[in-house]
Amino acid sequence: MEFQCSSSPTGSIAKLSSLAILIVLLLSCFTFTSTGVAQMVRPVVCSHKAVVTMFNFQQYRHIQAPGWSLGWTWAKKEVIWSMMGAQTTDQGDCSRFKGNVPHCCRKDPLVVDLLPGTPYNQQIANCCKGGVLNSWAQDPGAASSFQVSVGAAGTTNKTVKLPKNFTLRAPGPGYTCGPAKIVRPTKFVTSDKRRVTQALMTWNVTCTYSQFLAQKTPTCCVSLSSFYNDTIVNCPTCTCGCQNNRTDPGSCVDPNSPYLASAVSNPGKGNNLNTPLVQCTSHMCPIRVHWHVKINYKEYWRVKVSITNFNYRMNYSLWNLVVQHPNFDNLTTSFSFNYKSLTPYAGLNDTAMLYGVKFYNDFLSQAGPLGNVQSELLFRKDSSTFTFEKGWAFPRRIYFNGDNCVMPPPDSYPWLPNSSHKPIPSLFHLAMTVIASFVFLVTYS
Repeated sequence: MEFQCSSSPTGSIAKLSSLAILIVLLLSCFTFTSTGVAQMVRPVVCSHKAVVTMFNFQQYRHIQAPGWSLGWTWAKKEVIWSMMGAQTTDQGDCSRFKGNVPHCCRKDPLVVDLLPGTPYNQQIANCCKGGVLNSWAQDPGAASSFQVSVGAAGTTNKTVKLPKNFTLRAPGPGYTCGPAKIVRPTKFVTSDKRRVTQALMTWNVTCTYSQFLAQKTPTCCVSLSSFYNDTIVNCPTCTCGCQNNRTDPGSCVDPNSPYLASAVSNPGKGNNLNTPLVQCTSHMCPIRVHWHVKINYKEYWRVKVSITNFNYRMNYSLWNLVVQHPNFDNLTTSFSFNYKSLTPYAGLNDTAMLYGVKFYNDFLSQAGPLGNVQSELLFRKDSSTFTFEKGWAFPRRIYFNGDNCVMPPPDSYPWLPNSSHKPIPSLFHLAMTVIASFVFLVTYS
């Protein structure tokens, strides 16, 4: 079963935003056996075994903790006898079974990944990561797999019916899944490459991600500053919401509040620990990205990029930042972030992925003293394009973990002193002003 997703933002990053999660279901008939209390092996209903593999083909959107959860609806009266590498969240009503009780009897099972450290006899390849699945650009070929033994489902490609109503939460909403489609059965080559075997059936499901379905408001914003202007352009006011403790109490918390610890640990009625609890700011965004044009050299120029987490209930593991700027084709050094070029079109290298160095800054802690990561970027100047005028030194677009960040309006960008919007009076205007004032005084007297 193949599960694919796609979305298409505008601009040169559009091709990079297409995403896909591939689920391959491999079926092979076998007779399920179980061991009783007396260590006796006795046969039960003939079942089939399925291996489900999820691939994340999204360039810069990953699935972070607490991880993915995959659901579907059985076509008939199937049950799950056993699982490896994953588990269902609810067993359901299995009272009709005596002796051997299935792992799950629900019509609509919900499957989650097992945690790291799971005993080896409960694991299969690519399992047990806590539902975390890296982006394609950070880890090509990243996959998550589990094995399931299904009963009362048939054992041939004529009697096995495809599940329906697939759902994927990663970990929240945003994905919409299409129907399962039968594809060519997967083939396997033995280790000695002398024999090929084939699965009974293979099908795939395609899912599509939408940021608008995932959340009603933006999740990040961008602020700007430069060495040549004292103005700090903050995130637009109310970018991700507005402070309104009268109508929406508890929507944010003051970092100096004595009740901060209790507010973080107690989500309150109708909320859960995944609901953002942000620090009270003018923009109310969980994430702010700051771009500071730091130094101008003769042949180079330097930028400092800072990411600040204002969410008290979320740690961002394996975070990534995608930035679009025309000078990325001449990036010389990224001092504290990993850098990977993303080329949406042939011959165009204006988009970069920045992500943390493993075991150093790939983990963005919750809001507080440790809730930020930063690095500096060194660019080589291209005499044909480089300029500090008209906001050229600032990024065109920024994504954090695949979500589009809100940029300030272009007319608010820090401008060069000689490019200010304020008109500079000429000598002619000054002279005319003096003459007019003199005439006015003479006439008045």
